[in-house]
Amino acid sequence: MGLKDWKLKLRYGKITTPFKHFTVIGNCEAGELVDGFSCKPGSAFVAAKAWAADTQEAADIFFSLGEQIGFTPYDKVEIFSTEAVEPPKDEPFGYDISFTPYDELE
Repeated sequence: MGLKDWKLKLRYGKITTPFKHFTVIGNCEAGELVDGFSCKPGSAFVAAKAWAADTQEAADIFFSLGEQIGFTPYDKVEIFSTEAVEPPKDEPFGYDISFTPYDELE
């Protein structure tokens, strides 16, 4: 199924999902990240996309990604309802994780 195909099918109810799409942004302490992710150790902004039932589940996914990948989110995160880039799956999930170290913002 092509990128446009799944979006159109979702929009017009030909495929359904119990999940909504979110982008979660927060501050974190980047540590030793697993292969496939890069950010120098220290304070950074981190963003991730998620398919989740609600904002609480999106936050839970974000914190779980931190445990799996090697970053520690600070207490607060911001969650926005956003357009999906990837199609939904049968289970909630997070993807498209990106880091921006604080010193790159100066």
